[in-house]
Amino acid sequence: MEIKAGDLLFIDTNIFLTATDQSRQCHHSALNFFKTALNTGFHLSISGQIIREYLVVATRPTEINGLGLNVEEAIANIEEFKRRVIVLEETEEVCERLIGLVRDYDIRGNRIHDANVIATMKSHNVEILVTENVADFVVFPEIKAVNLEAIVPQSKK
Repeated sequence: MEIKAGDLLFIDTNIFLTATDQSRQCHHSALNFFKTALNTGFHLSISGQIIREYLVVATRPTEINGLGLNVEEAIANIEEFKRRVIVLEETEEVCERLIGLVRDYDIRGNRIHDANVIATMKSHNVEILVTENVADFVVFPEIKAVNLEAIVPQSKK
């Protein structure tokens, strides 16, 4: 599946965390992705789940694998992200799709968060997920998961 201008992309939490955390390997690629997405014709989307997950990690202390931001910093980042994305609703249809995905693919534990991302995407006709964890989504043939490398040209890093 080719990614082209006009496509609606769903952005995973880890892309926002990478854009925030300067120590991450793909930090500059993530920043460039957000800066150029509008110019390339991509439409970006998230759900409330992505906001919740970002706030959890962003405000968690660095000693326990968080970013150690204070609440105001984390919320300011969320507000900046929200100016660049469409926030998709987690509707009853999303809930029903989630249950179906969990049943169909025997999803358990923390992987249910991934299934909820897919349920949200499918309920809103989004087919492309931008994530650093492409392998986590291989089980879901309903969507195409891509990393920043597939979108941000090497020379732009």
